[in-house]
Amino acid sequence: MELDLKPIELAGIEKKRPMIIAGPCSAETEQQVMDTATMLANKGIKIFRAGIWKPRTKPGGFEGIGVEGLAWLKRVKQETGMYVATEVATAKHVYECLKAGIDVLWIGARTTANPFAVQEIADALKGVDIPILIKNPVNPDLELWIGAFERINNAGLKQLGAIHRGFSSYDKKIYRNLPQWHIPIELRRRIPELPIFCDPSHIGGKRELVAPLCQQAMDLGFDGLIVESHCNPDCAWSDAAQQVTPDVLDYILNLLVIRKETQTTENLGELRNQIDDCDNEIIEVLAKRMRVCREIGTFKKEHDMTILQTGRYNEILDKRGAQGSLCGMDSDFIKKVFEAIHEESVRQQMEIINK
Repeated sequence: MELDLKPIELAGIEKKRPMIIAGPCSAETEQQVMDTATMLANKGIKIFRAGIWKPRTKPGGFEGIGVEGLAWLKRVKQETGMYVATEVATAKHVYECLKAGIDVLWIGARTTANPFAVQEIADALKGVDIPILIKNPVNPDLELWIGAFERINNAGLKQLGAIHRGFSSYDKKIYRNLPQWHIPIELRRRIPELPIFCDPSHIGGKRELVAPLCQQAMDLGFDGLIVESHCNPDCAWSDAAQQVTPDVLDYILNLLVIRKETQTTENLGELRNQIDDCDNEIIEVLAKRMRVCREIGTFKKEHDMTILQTGRYNEILDKRGAQGSLCGMDSDFIKKVFEAIHEESVRQQMEIINK
């Protein structure tokens, strides 16, 4: 279905990239909230974020201050003039936030992964017209992410935005949550009018990764950033390692290079024509390869051979991966390409053998 969207409208906030949302992972104490908000407001930040309810992986950790913290966010609004934002995971959270006058709500990754929870939130939001941001689900499932937007949009909310916070992985080498940039890029292709925010804090999991991730998001044309910033990050009650001070955040934002989204120079047009020519050649070569695969399929049928020849398949992946490396490409990327080619080859040979 096509979403019925309108731009996020918050009076006093310029319509230029990037829109910044910043604040601590959790609202811990009134003093911590006010100190952080005041410091951020002095740096020109217009939207303050703080978690009131915190879904933790395991019980026993700090799970948020709860409703009491909403009064602190109201005070932030009154004393700094900032807009305030927090995460909701249940209908009760929604009602409490609306009662407290919270300006922006977001749905967390764990909640997005549960259509029942998203629908409960959508039902609670009917008749409301405030910005709602939706984080990607913890697993890399674009359809599930889009489904959450559809549920909220069906409830009548049109000021929607996406938050890319990366995807959970058992193998945590560099990032806390793998960026898998191709997924938000595909989301942009599918719903071009939907603003996308990057959450570098949750992707990186370490404060030293916040700056490069912010720049990468801007280079990919993202519309905004939602960054965790704390007045004293090392003493934070949750996710201390990924939070930065307001001073450091200001430094990061001032260094960002915001490139133009559209360029129509003649040179770029010539280069794009070369890309089109290359793509046409790739398709022609693939078509030729598939014709050969079908001939092989006919041979296998005539000689009662199985389609899958594991030894040959492994040989192709290893050789092509090595060839790709010599040509300056990532071997894993090349292997994925040939895995997809092999899958189509098998499909075509299956058709021949089953005729």
